[in-house]
Parts: sequence; C-alpha cells; structure tokens
Amino acid sequence: MSGNRQRRMKSAARLYAVQALFQMEQSGQTVERVTREFEDHRFGASYDGQTLEEGDVDLFRLLLDHAVNHQAEIDQLTDRALVARWPIGRIDPTLRALFRAAGAELHDAQTPPKVVISEYVDIAKAFFPEGKEHKFVNAVLDHMWHAADGVGENGD
Repeated sequence: MSGNRQRRMKSAARLYAVQALFQMEQSGQTVERVTREFEDHRFGASYDGQTLEEGDVDLFRLLLDHAVNHQAEIDQLTDRALVARWPIGRIDPTLRALFRAAGAELHDAQTPPKVVISEYVDIAKAFFPEGKEHKFVNAVLDHMWHAADGVGENGD
C-alpha cells in the first residue's frame, strides 16, 4: 500500500474515532456496538455519490480503546489545559470527543506528538470551518502533550 494511501486511512480513522466517541456520548451506546457500526457501515461507505475513505481499522480500534479505558486521565489532562471557567464538561461535545481521541493517541505514543496535533487541528477545521476552534484545539493539545510528557511509552 502506498504511503499516501496509508496516511489517508490513518487520517480517516482519526476522524471516525472522533465521530464514534461523540456518538457514544450522545447515545449511550457501547464501544463495541459503535465500533461494529463504523467498521461495517461507515468505512468506505458511499453517500450521495461520494465514497468515504477506508479507515485504518487498527488505529481506529486503538483510539477508541485508549479513549474509553483512559478517559479519566485524558479528561484530567484536558481540564488542566483549559481555563478554570471551562472544564471539559462545558465544552462542545464534538471538541470533547476530539480531545479524547487526540489524548488517546498522545497516550499511545506511537505517532509523533506534532503529527497528532496537526491531524486533530485539521479535524477541528473540518468540523468548524468558519470558526477559530482549530486554534483552541492546537493550544489545548500542545498543553496536553507537554503536561503528559512521559505518560506514553517513549515519552515524546
């Protein structure tokens, strides 16, 4: 598989992870049910003549697993990165899902943190094309990365 295609699949997996985490929070569905739905019906699906990208299944599962199993730790890192008046419970649910997916990937420490931050800033731009949320996401994730230094396996 070409490197370009693999990068697109990883980017799609990150986007799908944010969507899945959002869906889990809004609907109360289990991680198993949402994972199955995304893998069976969203990865590579066609809507209105457009085909969605296939997602990297391994990365998607890893992000959901880490986001669910380390949610308290990720939320604490996020809370510390937010100003005191804006605890994670008060922010937009899409941003909350994004921070949890990004925090999961930062926790895993397999991808360089700068790549993780860049990818999730791009996702923020996709969800909020007219807003400044991407700058907020960049600042919060940068803070989370530095605050979590040493949390992942290689401490990057």
